[in-house]
Amino acid sequence: MQMKRLAMTLMLVSLLVLGFAHAGQTQVSSGDGAPTVQIRRSGSQPSTKGQAEYFTGSVRVTPLFQAQNPARGSGSSVTFEPGARAAWHTHPLGQTLIVTAGSGLVQQWGGPIQEIRPRDVVWIPPGVKHWHGATPTTAMTHIAIQENLDGRVVNWMEQVSDEQYNAPVRPPESSDASARSTTSSVQPTPAQRAIGNIAPKLVELTDNVLFGDVWERPELSKRDRSLATVSALIALNRPDQLRSHLALARQNGVTQDESIETITHLAFYAGWPNAVTAISVAKEVFEKK
Repeated sequence: MQMKRLAMTLMLVSLLVLGFAHAGQTQVSSGDGAPTVQIRRSGSQPSTKGQAEYFTGSVRVTPLFQAQNPARGSGSSVTFEPGARAAWHTHPLGQTLIVTAGSGLVQQWGGPIQEIRPRDVVWIPPGVKHWHGATPTTAMTHIAIQENLDGRVVNWMEQVSDEQYNAPVRPPESSDASARSTTSSVQPTPAQRAIGNIAPKLVELTDNVLFGDVWERPELSKRDRSLATVSALIALNRPDQLRSHLALARQNGVTQDESIETITHLAFYAGWPNAVTAISVAKEVFEKK
């Protein structure tokens, strides 16, 4: 009996030693072999500099916790110095940001830049292309929480250009801090608005490959790409897609007269019925402006 007690004592001591071997991590044993409570002491996790491949400016990343089976979530505290920001990226299972200090910015692809402040909670849906960082004049710290899918928590893309970063910021809904919502929800992407949530992979490919890559290639301006796309949709008689692309063409600098002339010109090449359909769509779009 004494030998058995001695063996049990040695086993418990070994478990405690192994637990304390993790820097800054304390395990509180239940004494019966069950999972134990773990405490990671403040300051025990070393921070690292944000890699230039994924960030612009000075960024510090401090890991907070990593996923342990069966859990999939991980979290870190990220501090952006003024002007610093993450590159465009997506998360396969989404991400939650909790702003803890300073003032920052968040933007999803195709949407406005929005300001975020302490105690704001930002939810980024799965597959939504976005960036976040500090304002040009104020540092910002947030806690980022995300889950892994097949070993990945993030898909990095191109850097946020100075032109994109310095675009106008949409003002808060209310200047009264008490009236501000504590939750800021990122607006739907263009693909989500067109497709909905029924086909998340198609949405991801549309936003990240079509709009995020093809439409950003410098070989053609966005204006020229809009003209080419509108022409193809007229010729193929695709009124639903034409509706959104006529609106996008207007944003990209194609005038109403140029759109009408494109439809008139294509009547001789794509057929009169297609041109008539396109004109009715254009009338609807232009009357909404």
